[in-house]
Amino acid sequence: MNDDTVMQCSFCRQVRSSEAPLIAGMDGHICESCVRLASQVIDSWGRKRALSEPLENLPVPKEIKRRLDEFVIGQDSAKLTLSVAVYNHFKRMQAGADSAGATMTAEPFEVEKSNILLLGPSGTGKTLLASTLAKIVGVPFAIADATTLTQAGYVGEDVDSIIARLLDAADGNRERAEWGIVYIDEIDKLARAVESAHATRDVSGEGVQQALLKLVEGAQIKLSERSRKGDEGRTIDTRNVLFIAGEAFVGLEAILERRLRPVNRDIGFHRVREEDKDDQAPDTGLYEQTRAEDLRHFGLIPEFIGRFPVITALEALDEEALVRILTEPKNALVKQYQHLFRFEDVELEFDDKALSAIACDAIEAGTGARGLRGVMERLLKQAMFELPSEDGVERCRVTVEAVKEGEALVYEYRAKAAEEASAN
Repeated sequence: MNDDTVMQCSFCRQVRSSEAPLIAGMDGHICESCVRLASQVIDSWGRKRALSEPLENLPVPKEIKRRLDEFVIGQDSAKLTLSVAVYNHFKRMQAGADSAGATMTAEPFEVEKSNILLLGPSGTGKTLLASTLAKIVGVPFAIADATTLTQAGYVGEDVDSIIARLLDAADGNRERAEWGIVYIDEIDKLARAVESAHATRDVSGEGVQQALLKLVEGAQIKLSERSRKGDEGRTIDTRNVLFIAGEAFVGLEAILERRLRPVNRDIGFHRVREEDKDDQAPDTGLYEQTRAEDLRHFGLIPEFIGRFPVITALEALDEEALVRILTEPKNALVKQYQHLFRFEDVELEFDDKALSAIACDAIEAGTGARGLRGVMERLLKQAMFELPSEDGVERCRVTVEAVKEGEALVYEYRAKAAEEASAN
């Protein structure tokens, strides 16, 4: 039994004792500290393998913006900001992967991630930008709705449900999920409620902001029992997850105007009339002037704002931009419906004025690009109902009268079908 007194760890030479037990193998022993270190090294190898494919093919910022241009019309300033932020984020991860298992001679500092906050009216492309970025880089992508989140212990979804969605998007691969992208929609609904005389807990507002702090900044998140079966108890590291949050922030314009347009207290000949003041300072580009103090006045807590250092604004879409959205992107709505009509061997055509009228309808509805599909569905519904039963239709033309006045679409028949129709 004298051998037990000199039993040592084969890696660090730790002598066996009651405080430091050893695990015996065929030809050696290992202590608890070395087991933990080996686990960390293996995890870093797994992350490096998971990162190798997307990082090897990581496009430069100009290439990211060029590919965003193929799917998103306009918003050049926002696309430039996002391209740089995403590129820097994954280069930061590449540096972390390259230094996995490095010695004490490595760089003594770590580059922190920069989450992104998107501001802009509804239907300007915030969600589309985030999802397209994930496809370009080739990482898992998940969308979370902030309105369904509640503070832990209350009815609703906990914040760790966001990571459960990301894990699902990564097909259960923890390493892939830990470098994904999460878009948190409706983030403005978490604004702190106005204080009142009634002492009530804001469990879906400020409470959720507080709960999101560690998640967004980076922490070990243990999935709860509400997660998918088999995922309970799994731990996900969010230090390398890029969070993009955004919404319309309805009411923020008034806060910006109060700061950018101080109250005019002059009287008499020095007073500027309200209509003249509007001419001097138009409302366009207000979101681009947003500062952290404006978001604080809106109702976001300072700690939450600080977790989103990159703030970029999206512009409201005008008629020209909406017409381009209808026709130019790879997945443009006009191209989608033309493809559907080809199933019936019918060519779908739009007059230029009809496209402008469709864009005007979406602007009047205040839904931006998101409302274009609704206008198209209403416009083409009758044709999509009739054409499968019609014979000989070669072309369906959408006119401006059909959009504005509700007239029927123009059908053009093939020559043979037209001759038979005239003979009858």
